[in-house]
Amino acid sequence: MTAPDRPCPDFDADFRAHFRDLLVWRRDVRRFRTDPLPDGLLERLLDLACLAPSVGLSQPWRFVRVDDPARRDAVRMEFERCNAEALAAQAQDRARLYARLKLAGLREAPCHLAVFVDPDPTQGAGLGRRTMPETLAYSAVAAIQTLWLAARAEGIGLGWVSILRPEVMNGLLAVPAEWRLVGYLCIGYPAEPDDVPELERAHWEQRHPLSDVLFQR
Repeated sequence: MTAPDRPCPDFDADFRAHFRDLLVWRRDVRRFRTDPLPDGLLERLLDLACLAPSVGLSQPWRFVRVDDPARRDAVRMEFERCNAEALAAQAQDRARLYARLKLAGLREAPCHLAVFVDPDPTQGAGLGRRTMPETLAYSAVAAIQTLWLAARAEGIGLGWVSILRPEVMNGLLAVPAEWRLVGYLCIGYPAEPDDVPELERAHWEQRHPLSDVLFQR
């Protein structure tokens, strides 16, 4: 028995305008208020994140909510070690600016979420990844982006912390050794909402126009 046809929703001009606003205001948040998230909100956002596309319908993302204060402290110390190394590697003309950047909200954000990828999930039976196994990690990234937009629509900010060693994070969070860290996320209410990327406001980098990244063959 086939399922009844469901008409596609009418994504009208007003919706498209609001969707563009959502993309503009998404932003990578590093400055958070300490207010806790409402009960059940993270789970609802993760349900939406699981609507993201995945290669072979494998859903290889693995979410780890980090609530234990000792584990959070260990993650913060790992970030500080890695960030000090990154600072030392900066060219002299960039080092002073780098030192002023706020690159994580690990102290303030009420919610910490680690996102891992399972490199060999049974779900999906390997479809679509024989020649490009990295599509599993791409799928996890798509889930993060979906979570990011869903959070922003609720007035919640998300900051992606990447200055961490993935092989260390598995031990700190007691997850299977074969899982691979894709991103460590700080989630909470933004302290300073802004529609301009913080790195642009800090004069670290500027966004490029489409003409710089679109090629024709």
